Amino acid sequence: MSNVNGNSFCSWQRKAFGFRRKGERKISVEAMESTLKEMRNGDSVLDMSDKSGVAGGVEDIYGEDRATEDQLVTPWSFTVASGNSLLRDPRYNKGLAFTEAERDAHYLRGLLPPVIMPQELQEKRLMHNLRNYKVPLQRYMAMMDLQERNERLFYKLLIDNVEELLPVVYTPTVGEACQKYGSIFRRPQGLYISLKEKGKILEVLKNWPERSIQVIVVTDGERILGLGDLGTQGMGIPVGKLSLYTALGGVRPSVCLPITLDVGTNNQQLLDDEFYIGLRQRRATGQEYDEFLDEFMAAVKQNYGEKVLVQFEDFANHNAFKLLTKYGTTHLVFNDDIQGTASVVLAGLVAALRLVGGNLADHTFLFLGAGEAGTGIAELIALEISKKTEVPLEEVRKKIWLVDSKGLIVSSRKESLQHFKKPWAHDHEPIKDLVDAVKAIKPTVLIGTSGVGKTFTKDVVEAMASLNEVISLSLSLPLIKEKTYPVFLFCCSHEA
Repeated sequence: MSNVNGNSFCSWQRKAFGFRRKGERKISVEAMESTLKEMRNGDSVLDMSDKSGVAGGVEDIYGEDRATEDQLVTPWSFTVASGNSLLRDPRYNKGLAFTEAERDAHYLRGLLPPVIMPQELQEKRLMHNLRNYKVPLQRYMAMMDLQERNERLFYKLLIDNVEELLPVVYTPTVGEACQKYGSIFRRPQGLYISLKEKGKILEVLKNWPERSIQVIVVTDGERILGLGDLGTQGMGIPVGKLSLYTALGGVRPSVCLPITLDVGTNNQQLLDDEFYIGLRQRRATGQEYDEFLDEFMAAVKQNYGEKVLVQFEDFANHNAFKLLTKYGTTHLVFNDDIQGTASVVLAGLVAALRLVGGNLADHTFLFLGAGEAGTGIAELIALEISKKTEVPLEEVRKKIWLVDSKGLIVSSRKESLQHFKKPWAHDHEPIKDLVDAVKAIKPTVLIGTSGVGKTFTKDVVEAMASLNEVISLSLSLPLIKEKTYPVFLFCCSHEA
């Protein structure tokens, strides 16, 4: 009944709902009443007594039910799942936890073994099975399978065992899962919007079964963790991140929507992989990319309203800052790599101050890594210090130094720097190595946000220790490429 022009309705439906083909006369009120009377076996709503029980046998004293009964209704309806369809709906499936009464009410007799196994016992069995897997990727696949068949049990398991399972459903295991996503792909999760859908993105959004979306996590897969361009296979990141929204933040799964924007990939290995699930073309850039994102953001607002949160996840540096700035005044947007990581690190620094005393403004900061995480953390620290001390932001930035792949960011490099690095270019002679930068800048805080492992070497740590007493707080992402993201040392001078 999706066609509302009348062509897919039989004659009585067209009469009852007021639809008419081209050339048909408009149906009169008397004709509609006559049709409804025929449908009620000769009873008219005008002739029905007050005790007729329109609403399930309850006396309609004030005529509220009868007053609206003959109004036009939407010609489709929602049905309650039962039988096999219920067992295959992850939102409502309870597996062996269905009670005897529920099995009778929902036609599940014979479709389940006779035993009734409460959710707690199912959880115990699943944790036993998960712990028997030796390979983290196997645990990830088992958890994703569970999410696809029994959503309630999935979140029960994750909430009750968050320390053990968080590294399974998200970092670091999700990184390996994204690398092998094409090979382990079983059932689509989330919404895939590719360049093929350009011009009809709103229609694609309407294909998602849930209507009241409040949170969208979207990626274009160009900078997945520290692994680089994984194209469409980056879908594991939005799916995993929204699992945390529910498990840790209490956001209902039905209001969450993971999206991957497939604009191609520059990863030749994926383009040559016969199991790759995305577009086999180089990445769109420039005007084509911008128009695609504009259409997507406009469609999101049109379909879900102005209050829907759009979280940009794992976009490359050159797009991440641009998108956050561009849509920050027109949409409710958030970039986890720039803003989320910065919030966590700032909280860690403030917590460390409680142990060592002093203020953030008393310290000099040195970052290894000047990407989204590094510059995002640096900016939030500068904003916090500026707010507390009422010192201009530009002046505060002078106590924060960054080292990228080419060495210390200094004024002489300003012309060649990306726009988000330029605020951190200060007057100093060029320095190539981190250890030399430590000796020259003499920082009291060293923060690592580089995707290159083993960069906080013994020489670097000893150079810091010679200047300060060291308190380390580790937020590292191990295993995949040994990424230090971010591992940071908070170093307090003897005078502090």
